[in-house]
Amino acid sequence: MENGLERQSLILIGYCAFRLMLEVTSQLTFLGLAFIAGFIGALMGIGGGIIIVPTLTMIFGVPIKEAIAISIVAVVATSISGGSSYVEQRITNIRLAIFLETSTTIGAFIGALLVLIVSGNYLFVAFALLAFYLAVSQILSVKREVKRTESNDFMKVTQDRVSRYFNLRGDYFDISINHKVDYLVKNSILGWVVSFFAGLGSGLLGVGGGIFKVSVMNIFMNVPLKVAVATSKFMIGVTAATSAVLYFVAGLLNLDYIAPAALGTMLGATAGTVLMNKIKVKWLKVFFFLLMCYIGYNMLGKGLLLTLSVRLPFT
Repeated sequence: MENGLERQSLILIGYCAFRLMLEVTSQLTFLGLAFIAGFIGALMGIGGGIIIVPTLTMIFGVPIKEAIAISIVAVVATSISGGSSYVEQRITNIRLAIFLETSTTIGAFIGALLVLIVSGNYLFVAFALLAFYLAVSQILSVKREVKRTESNDFMKVTQDRVSRYFNLRGDYFDISINHKVDYLVKNSILGWVVSFFAGLGSGLLGVGGGIFKVSVMNIFMNVPLKVAVATSKFMIGVTAATSAVLYFVAGLLNLDYIAPAALGTMLGATAGTVLMNKIKVKWLKVFFFLLMCYIGYNMLGKGLLLTLSVRLPFT
């Protein structure tokens, strides 16, 4: 009888130890993936949701709405870590960030409300098309960006009235070319409007919105790419915090994953911010092209699957 009880106790202890080992391994795996998300997010000025959301849903089996909510919290963490570092390096344009954040926050709030009550099937397709357009624009402007950065041509534009009124301009020191870059901001109203839709995508799809804001600032508003990355990193925390409050109230925050998500993305963002200004701008452009093609393809795949039941390869 005693041997039977001892055997059952050993089996129970072994089972508990095995479950604990699996849990620890799972948490460490997600911590590592969150680190990668934070690192890429710091280099690209995004929140890292494009890695965290599919990881949680496909590998860990977390429901999509909970995954989006966890991703949004991670975006807040990585913005705090990465954004503060770029401010210290004097790359972030805080005045521009505050101007664009007024529309982005509204979009994020509306997006978070919509995800709780409606389907975002068609928005996947719309954002996919925008991602492809911005990807092509980025890769076609590589040589032009490099030339303008090295020759300081970002000052040779005419500001619109709003940009002049708010004095939307700035400068930063580019370590990779050992050169100070000055710039003027233009097309401020266009940037403000597109930032609203970037915020909408952040709240609705959990992608942070930074990938769109960086490209809009760089391509349409005459903002150097590195400044756009740093400014976006500063902005996305406020945008994500707006959505995170609503997700918390709705009870969608899974506490088992929030801690490793926040810790991993903060560590990764810290490492990424140290490296970003040392990378030549042409390589950042190439990274952006590849990243936006990846985002666009995956969003298009989700949209076609949900709307037309058509599955693209590798989605």
